[in-house]
Amino acid sequence: MAAANTLDTVELTERDRAMLAGELGEAAAVAMRILVTMAGVYGAERLLDIEGAHIDGCLYHGDSGVDFADLLVAGGARVRVPTTLNVGGLDLLHPEEFAGTAERRAKALRLMECYEEMGCRTIWTCAPYQTTPRPAFGQQVAWAESNAIVFANSVLGARTHRYGDFIDICAAITGRAPAVGLHLEENRRGQVVFDLRSLPHAFRSASWLLPAIGYLVGERCGNRVPVLLGLQEANEDGLKALGAAAASSGAVALFHAVGITPEAPTLEAALGGKDAEEWIEIGVSDLRAGLRSLSTVPGMGEAAGGGPHGEGLTIDVVALGSPHFSPREFAELLPLVERHPPAGSVEFVVCTNRLSLGHLEQSGGLERLRALGVRVVVDTCVVVAPILRTAAGGVLMTNSGKFAHYAPGNVGFDVVFGSLAECVRSAQAGRLWRDPELWP
Repeated sequence: MAAANTLDTVELTERDRAMLAGELGEAAAVAMRILVTMAGVYGAERLLDIEGAHIDGCLYHGDSGVDFADLLVAGGARVRVPTTLNVGGLDLLHPEEFAGTAERRAKALRLMECYEEMGCRTIWTCAPYQTTPRPAFGQQVAWAESNAIVFANSVLGARTHRYGDFIDICAAITGRAPAVGLHLEENRRGQVVFDLRSLPHAFRSASWLLPAIGYLVGERCGNRVPVLLGLQEANEDGLKALGAAAASSGAVALFHAVGITPEAPTLEAALGGKDAEEWIEIGVSDLRAGLRSLSTVPGMGEAAGGGPHGEGLTIDVVALGSPHFSPREFAELLPLVERHPPAGSVEFVVCTNRLSLGHLEQSGGLERLRALGVRVVVDTCVVVAPILRTAAGGVLMTNSGKFAHYAPGNVGFDVVFGSLAECVRSAQAGRLWRDPELWP
């Protein structure tokens, strides 16, 4: 590899060099060679110590991921920092939920087993920040999975660059990462201000509107650091939905919400004492445009399926839980579903993690949801694994900006975005139902 070409430009410790030389095992040598090479690509002058990692490479996308994980295991790989795992390709607790081929099942399982053999914590969730322990403010970590990255940086104030498959596990094995990007204080200041103050107060914290705000921010911001001015107090689930949408439509890895997120007590602090590179006023018309972006059914927002907002459109699937559902979200969902149980013609799936599943089981909520026809899936996600039983080509409804972004390409459904209540009521009717208070 190109590691030798970067040895003169990247400052390495004696321990780094020992790993490169194979003195700490073949897997550590492979991981360090990749990290040093990537440090050169990033333009990093040095590596830094990390205190944790979150791995996205455990999700099966093809044989290369399995081959690489097998190589690391054969080389004696063990993670050197506490390391959690993102979603895999299977629900290990409920294998009957998998609807793919036996070959894909076997390869997805082998990949998940490899990462477990390396000493990773098998939480299998895209929302590790809603489990414990989680990174503290200012802590250096190497996290992959776009929504986890933006939450760690923004809501927790931890420090991570954008990491993807292979680089994430290399950082975990070595305990090191390139000192670049959002690891460094000077790169964390806000650049683009999104001024939400002209929006009605109720819009600025409404949980169903936050994904639309996030999606709009991602589209207009790209990979710059946005500052949200005028956002009303939002809970963690609202902030995770906003960040996940922004990371899907753009490449947002950090946002500052003035008066809410830890590095933004004031606008001046969020901007690092400098002027904004761009100032964007967001009005109701912009927000409506963001909502339209989250629905791919032709004519949505104009006249689809017989109504001004698509009322009457047949709904085939309701999918929730991207990022994974939290106990608070289940507490909101359960009474809605009990009042409005889904029709037998509608497939209703919620994705979550094992911690939330445990809370749901202890409260009796899991049994009640299943009795009403709701499937609760753990360890994986409907847009990255063959979970849905309904044939592609229909309409999927969701309250998730991330699901809305990826479902058309990944699972072949057109998407309608709506509030949680709208999703539940639409599942009961089998046709799109709009809340007249939200869609006057």
